[in-house]
Amino acid sequence: METSIARHIDEYLKEHQNEMIAFLKRLVACETPSRDSNSQIQLLRILEKTLGELGFYTILLPGKETGGYLFARPVEKEGRGIQLMVGHCDTVWKLNTIESMPIREINGKIAGPGIFDMKAGITQMIFALKSLREIQAKMDLCPVILINSDEEIGSFESTSAIRRISKIAKRAFILEPPLGFEGKLKTARKGIGKFIIKVKGKPAHAGLNPGEGVSAIVELSYQIQNLFQLNDFEKGITVNVGMIQGGSSANVIAEESQAVVDVRVYNLEDARSVERKILGLRPKHKGTEISIEGGFGRPPMERTERNQKLWKLAKKIGQSMELSLEETTAGGGSDGNTTSLYTATLDGLGTVGDGAHARHEFIFKEKLIERTTLLAMLLANEDIEQEISVSPQKA
Repeated sequence: METSIARHIDEYLKEHQNEMIAFLKRLVACETPSRDSNSQIQLLRILEKTLGELGFYTILLPGKETGGYLFARPVEKEGRGIQLMVGHCDTVWKLNTIESMPIREINGKIAGPGIFDMKAGITQMIFALKSLREIQAKMDLCPVILINSDEEIGSFESTSAIRRISKIAKRAFILEPPLGFEGKLKTARKGIGKFIIKVKGKPAHAGLNPGEGVSAIVELSYQIQNLFQLNDFEKGITVNVGMIQGGSSANVIAEESQAVVDVRVYNLEDARSVERKILGLRPKHKGTEISIEGGFGRPPMERTERNQKLWKLAKKIGQSMELSLEETTAGGGSDGNTTSLYTATLDGLGTVGDGAHARHEFIFKEKLIERTTLLAMLLANEDIEQEISVSPQKA
């Protein structure tokens, strides 16, 4: 039965391949930097119209600092619950990047800014739904979509909406790119924390009266060593001081200094432990003060039992398609880190390619249909028992 459905979906997508690629190129041509809300609104309007034509009720909620997000669900509700698809329309590329990185097809690849991360994934959502409608396949779970415009900058305006929907969803599919040329699906992601450490000292002339000053830079250097000691590569804990600044002149004992720290961990227990240690830093040198702000904006996406059940369903469907799927852990974060707290989550369902955030960004043309078929099959299957969770997983 699964093989028959997959074959019909594949046939539909191959018949509409040119339409699919044209739609993808239209999305890529609409450049959407994370900080340019006007450009994002244009693309979200395209998706709003497209989903409306598919029979979806849509709400486009503008953000205060971003283009906001698009929520969509079928006008005619069906199924015994909902399944959530999440994607983002923003990219890391500035406006007019397309002039130096034009959309092009060569050697079985389609290239362009944002095509891999992740406008191909958005295209998959649309055409997976179109294919299921065409073959009249029934979905036991009602498909709900959320496309945000701030994922590349931390989803700070859309996370609350993602969290609310995840709490009532039975599962979530994240259309971020898969990992590597093997197209590995992401069943775990590191949590990401960001901290800003500010130090205040006492200024003085470095030549005339250095003994009257207390250097904020010297204090910060001591704290940086403390931060370095928090690294535990065997446990996957990384603490990186990526930016430092301070002082006003070479002949002045520095009054102020600052460091920006990136932290990555595999599980909530380590996140809480490292966060507690960083927030608990105290000054070593008399006359200095330390203030610390920040925390974990993206909690870890752990390889939980419910996530593994969803992965096993994907692997089973892949086998029916003669597709050998692999799972992996990603060092970066996504909105899957949030959904995983509340419901079964499978990430990396986008199209195989390479070059996320790089100038050679591309997808493999033939993989667009393959991964859209996989998504459609997942939407049409409910092969796991999943209790709805309304509270975050516990470490």
